[in-house]
Amino acid sequence: MARRRQIYEGKAKILYEGPEPGTLIQYFKDDATAFNAQKKGTINGKGVLNNRISEHIFTMLGNIGVPTHFLRRLNMREQLIRQVEIVPIEVVVRNVAAGSMSKRLGIEEGTQLPRTVIEYYLKDDALGDPLITDEHILCFGWASQEELHDIADLAVRVNDFMSGLFAGIGIKLVDFKLEFGRIWDNDYARIILADEISPDNCRLWDATTGEKLDKDRFRRDLGGEVEAYQEVARRLGLMPEGADSAVLDLETHRKRRGK
Repeated sequence: MARRRQIYEGKAKILYEGPEPGTLIQYFKDDATAFNAQKKGTINGKGVLNNRISEHIFTMLGNIGVPTHFLRRLNMREQLIRQVEIVPIEVVVRNVAAGSMSKRLGIEEGTQLPRTVIEYYLKDDALGDPLITDEHILCFGWASQEELHDIADLAVRVNDFMSGLFAGIGIKLVDFKLEFGRIWDNDYARIILADEISPDNCRLWDATTGEKLDKDRFRRDLGGEVEAYQEVARRLGLMPEGADSAVLDLETHRKRRGK
């Protein structure tokens, strides 16, 4: 498929004009950022792995009735998605205390929360994505009351499904970030799940050892980022066990094939 006009470039993905009205092509980069892009780097092959992992999870969520922007994977790094109007809110679902929650509230990282907590952050890098409340969201019109109910309901459904999915492969779903968008039908807007779900925006710990299998390995200079992402893909059945020949870099793959 011929690539079209670039619409937007974020920290981890690029959006291009899609082949049909109302569609976009989402390209997954290897770029890695942390702390609102104060720390930058590259994780070779991350884009390929995240594309595949996100495709897998979005497909399964669609199969249980969660509306998403995902249409189909096009190649190693690209997906065809619905064009949506992004709600300017990052929704963080927490099952275990970690990261900013532990620092903010003085709760030891790894503490199981007595109930799942849903937090909202304003999508604004210049402001550091500040924590906001539903009152802020309603006051400033970032989402309506009905949309906020839909967002919370979908976040709970996604958490229930993903917690079971990862528990079944020996991974604890500590927390994760979701983004949502509006699709319009005349004057009526419907909320659907957007962005991606991958080790970039989930905290995933090995259920037995507690080993981190997510972007915290980059944030905290732990090393082994590629291996951690590969391990998640392997456990999800997306890579053969012990496969060192997985295609992570398109240029290297082409050279190996003599193209």
